[in-house]
Amino acid sequence: MEEMKEFTIPFIGLKLGEHTFNFKIEKKFFEHYEYEEFNDASINFKVLLDKKTTLLEFYLDFDGHVNVNCDITNEPFNQGVAGNYHFVVKFGDEYNDENEDLIILPHGSHEVNIQQSIYESIVLSIPQKRIHPGVEDGTLKSEILEKLEELKPNLDKESENDSTDPRWDQLKKLLTDK
Repeated sequence: MEEMKEFTIPFIGLKLGEHTFNFKIEKKFFEHYEYEEFNDASINFKVLLDKKTTLLEFYLDFDGHVNVNCDITNEPFNQGVAGNYHFVVKFGDEYNDENEDLIILPHGSHEVNIQQSIYESIVLSIPQKRIHPGVEDGTLKSEILEKLEELKPNLDKESENDSTDPRWDQLKKLLTDK
């Protein structure tokens, strides 16, 4: 995956201490990953880099929304997203990102790209089941919801028509006659 330059942070010229970077994540960012689950996106990302002598600590905080389709009605809606993520960058002999909370850069590196961490933190913050808020509170009017309501089984009528075999009634008495 080709790195996007706007998410590369050059740390070599920064003084020790905290540094803040702000990013605006939109649909174009997810298109780069060929991730097509979102219709649109508007997420504010704040990155706090705490530069220390032997390592870099990153604190990612984000909030905003992504436009997704409801899993029940297929109606688009804005799903709120928010979260945070913390990881450490250390220096070693070769690049290693096997541990999600620790990235090892080769000695002599002067910049780090955080786009993969941004992507993963947003995608993992989305609920697996996406339900339009109008479905939950009953305000959404949709043909699909009307059809689902029409086809819903009516359990009250079925229980009245079911007549049980009298032999089963005798066996049920055994359970209650303890």
